[in-house]
Amino acid sequence: MAQENDVRAMVREHYGKVATSPSGSVGCAPSCCAPAVGASLKLGYSPEDLASVPEGSEMGLGCGNPQAIASLKPGETVLDLGSGGGFDCFLAARQVGPKGSVIGVDMTPEMIEKARANARKMGADTVQFRLGEIEKLPVEAGTVDVILSNCVVNLSPDKRAVFQEAFRVLKPGGRLAIADVVAIAPIAPELRTAAMAISGCVGGAEEVTTIEALLQEAGFTQVRTSVKHESRAFIADWLPGSGAENYVASATIEAIKPGAAKACCGPGGCG
Repeated sequence: MAQENDVRAMVREHYGKVATSPSGSVGCAPSCCAPAVGASLKLGYSPEDLASVPEGSEMGLGCGNPQAIASLKPGETVLDLGSGGGFDCFLAARQVGPKGSVIGVDMTPEMIEKARANARKMGADTVQFRLGEIEKLPVEAGTVDVILSNCVVNLSPDKRAVFQEAFRVLKPGGRLAIADVVAIAPIAPELRTAAMAISGCVGGAEEVTTIEALLQEAGFTQVRTSVKHESRAFIADWLPGSGAENYVASATIEAIKPGAAKACCGPGGCG
């Protein structure tokens, strides 16, 4: 437990610095480690996506685009694990509309403050941000239709708890749609333990078989993982000279909580 808390404290400190740095950079590589200008365009987001959110909410901290696999519908309740500056939350809010709602959870107080300020800028009344750990979600059981996350689960030292909590808060028939990094080869010991590699979304990555087994153990079905091997091109910039691109790649991970999803009730969507 002490080691897990050490990892959380290290990650919290790192992303607190990212949130409060004027340039968004804290002296390390792009993307998960620190923002890169226009990084989200390389991950599948559109210029329109970037133009639709407040300046400062798109921080280039992702490794994919969970919106592309989420199939969000009007009226749904969406939860974003590790919501950062609020980028994915604001995009989700556009899709679920005024009858839907979006909850962002982040364990870094500085990120929550930043996201809330961004929400005020755009008058995002259907979006709220809660301080909390993704292993202990401040969300009621069975209240969420869709869970999103972008390059955050790898940062958790207890992924089993993350997926158990995700299963708990989803409604029957609810779905998980996340982008994250997975290990494609045994990760070098020095990268497993280095602070920058852990905070930089490399050291904590797990193999696909491990991720899928944890999801199934939590109760999920229809588990599907798609590894984006082309992502190695931008991962090479995260920790230059470390060879990180030989060990990890971006992936999309999808799963369903068994049960009957609530039927949509007309043009207004599901509510």
